[in-house]
Amino acid sequence: MTLLERNGSGVLDAGSILTDEMLARFDARAAIYDRENRFFMEDFEELRDSGYLLAAVPRDLGGVGLGLTDVGRLQQRLAYCAPATAVAINMHLYWTGVAANLRAIGDDRCNWILDEAAAGHVFAAAHGEIGNDAGLFASTNVAERVAGGWSLTGRKVFGSLSPVWTYLGFHAMDMTDPENPRVLHGFLPRDASGYRIEETWDSLGMRATASHDTVFDGVFVPDELVPVSCPAGPEGAELFHLAVMAWALLGFANVYTGIARRAYDITIEGANQRRSIGLTRTQAHHPEMQRAVAEMRMALEAIDGYLTHVCDEWDACVPHGADWAVKIVAAKHFAVTNAWTVVDTALDVAGGSGIFKRNRLEQLFRDARLGRVHPANRLAVFEIVGKASLGVDGDGLRWG
Repeated sequence: MTLLERNGSGVLDAGSILTDEMLARFDARAAIYDRENRFFMEDFEELRDSGYLLAAVPRDLGGVGLGLTDVGRLQQRLAYCAPATAVAINMHLYWTGVAANLRAIGDDRCNWILDEAAAGHVFAAAHGEIGNDAGLFASTNVAERVAGGWSLTGRKVFGSLSPVWTYLGFHAMDMTDPENPRVLHGFLPRDASGYRIEETWDSLGMRATASHDTVFDGVFVPDELVPVSCPAGPEGAELFHLAVMAWALLGFANVYTGIARRAYDITIEGANQRRSIGLTRTQAHHPEMQRAVAEMRMALEAIDGYLTHVCDEWDACVPHGADWAVKIVAAKHFAVTNAWTVVDTALDVAGGSGIFKRNRLEQLFRDARLGRVHPANRLAVFEIVGKASLGVDGDGLRWG
């Protein structure tokens, strides 16, 4: 199956940005990248060359113009074969999705992102920080006002796409007025000086993402690359923040759903092949195997319905207002939690063979566990959903 191809005018059209042939190559390389803890450079080059990185860029700018639902479906297909490739590429896709959403309502602050993406630039995200559980609404990094821009100091973690990004999206605190702190959202160009990438990524799962640390040591970012400045805390939230949450978190949800689908298919194939001395037929006829598969199938059906519904509503601009935060984090949590259960069950019924490196389930098991680490994690989800549902003020004391 193919999705996109270029027409005579050079605009991406229905055809070939993610072909079965590409996916077969990605599938063959995934275990190698994982074993060697190596960035998925060959996958990246194929995706860049095919136009996959332009999936969310509007058609009039040379992109595909897909919304969140359709990009999510593509990401599920990619994650089915190459989980780490999909989760890292999500960082670029979500910035272009955010910019496209803002452009659609006449907000031109991030239009340049779309222009630069269409020109071949790659965007990554630097939102992870040690000790920051406030997400986009606060930062342990500091931005100091200097002539023509800002000087950044601090450390970012989980910087996927470290080998290839040309713009690194960041947020940092502006404490110019200590009584009224602000959070800046901007983009660090690759050719800036005053930062370094420390190769720290050697993780349980998603090993090919090269999600290294980035250290800011007085690096300068010009004003034109800082499109958003807002009050610190949830009261500073606007469409920009909601769009980042929607494209990033629901993107993660689709990636981990793709992993779960792969684990399910491996289980079905194995159950119909494996035999034992206690059965006259394959394990597909064992009642507990049937129960396990039924639970996996029902979980996948529930994820699909829930995730598609929320993504469709986002694309349709349904006016949920501030309640969008609840809908986004809840859907992400539901998807990755149930996806993990599917993969965990797959390993259970695979038996001892599933723990060996030669079995793809072993890698899927490790990769799938990271879904609950991605924001919003369990603690944040229950706080956000609980407080919003109870009408508890989220801007004051967090507890007590």
